Amino acid sequence: MKVLVTGGAGYIGSVVVLQLVAAGHEVVVYDNLSKGHRQSVSSAARLVVGDVGDRAALDRAFAQSKPEAVLHFAAWIEAGESMRDPAKFFRNNTANALNLLETALAHKVRCFVFSSTAAVYGDPESIPIRETSKLRPTNAYGESKLMVEQMLAWFHRIHGLSYASLRYFNAAGATETLGEQHDPETHLIPIVLQVASGKRDHISIFGEDYDTPDGTCVRDYVHVSDLASAHLLALDALCSQAEPAQRIYNLGNGHGFSVREVIECARRVTGHPIPARSEERRAGDPAVLVASSAKIRAEVGWQPRFPELEEIIRSAWLYLQRKA
Repeated sequence: MKVLVTGGAGYIGSVVVLQLVAAGHEVVVYDNLSKGHRQSVSSAARLVVGDVGDRAALDRAFAQSKPEAVLHFAAWIEAGESMRDPAKFFRNNTANALNLLETALAHKVRCFVFSSTAAVYGDPESIPIRETSKLRPTNAYGESKLMVEQMLAWFHRIHGLSYASLRYFNAAGATETLGEQHDPETHLIPIVLQVASGKRDHISIFGEDYDTPDGTCVRDYVHVSDLASAHLLALDALCSQAEPAQRIYNLGNGHGFSVREVIECARRVTGHPIPARSEERRAGDPAVLVASSAKIRAEVGWQPRFPELEEIIRSAWLYLQRKA
């Protein structure tokens, strides 16, 4: 198929593009390169530098590439920042997504795969979290993504758009050539590995008084390659159906690890001490986020190839060493 990928120069998007190309799809990446990297885009894909908020530029890209499907990754992702500047997140994540949806509809796109987040659940009532759990975000980032999911549901109902919302838990790890390159970095595993490599002098633990076994937040980590494969499976499932389809899936491994457990695992993998420092809690951080991915496993046969935390951290560590 002809596929347009917004944010396809970013961490997750670039790995998805690589897998789309390998599967034989014709891929156009649409990215403003504010967070993405030109060199991360597969040479077999065409890069169009543009902003999702620019309707005229979007129209040109759609008219030239004539996509049958859109995969949407372009968004701000830092939950803590969203509690300091919510307008930034609602403008980019929500308003610009509406711009993209209107453009896709105008160009008769059939299938839309959305990069959503576990943050739509907020503080869950039970663990593991299922797709039917209540949606009540505790930060503006999660709310900005939930609003897009609500728009997608209406576009499906009124316009017959087939869509999948993939609610990620914590993306982590790296391929041989692609990994996290955020500036500044905000994710736990790459920050821990920056300490191990001498780029930082310590890792901050934000809150040690949560209702968890060791007092630190617990998260479900999923390898970026496994996340990417879920997008391809969801895309195939959507576009193979004659009737408009609606699919919502959690993407996680079903097992949570605390911040302290991640640090200890990184110490074992790297052989470095990794000093840790206790800090105050961050606003909007739920204590535990762990997914049930039973639905996507049952419906489209998704099976993570790298489920172990040690595998995930080792892949990121090897990528960091190769990059150095």
